[in-house]
Amino acid sequence: MQEVKDTARALVRIGYDGRVHKTFRGHQARDRFENEVRVLRHLEARGCDFVPRLLESDPEALKIITTNCGILVEHISEERMKEIFGELEAFGVRHDDAFMRNITYRSADGRFCVIDFELATLLDSPAPEPSPDSAPVATPTPADQF
Repeated sequence: MQEVKDTARALVRIGYDGRVHKTFRGHQARDRFENEVRVLRHLEARGCDFVPRLLESDPEALKIITTNCGILVEHISEERMKEIFGELEAFGVRHDDAFMRNITYRSADGRFCVIDFELATLLDSPAPEPSPDSAPVATPTPADQF
């Protein structure tokens, strides 16, 4: 597997089959895992085709496996980035980590895609209750992100 991210918050690797393996760790790992699973299921149920598909989730290991949405984008205008993240709102999701590091390009169809939904908010349902052992989510710094 190819390692693409190794931070205090997550380990992300791409398998030889192209699938993305993400293991959550660090502060509020369980909450971030549960949120990403919930949001990806929500988006799939609504037919959103520019996000990864959740293939597997392991709550014990805090690990998900998703489809691959292409390569990370290195250059994009601020306006285009806002449009891409804005498209999610039609599917009932606000990303809440709307940075270029969370946009990929899928060459198979020439589509910009959005990844990394651990901090996202579902707009059309109530927010989940935090786990008893969790504290408020801190805003990650760029060094914590991929």
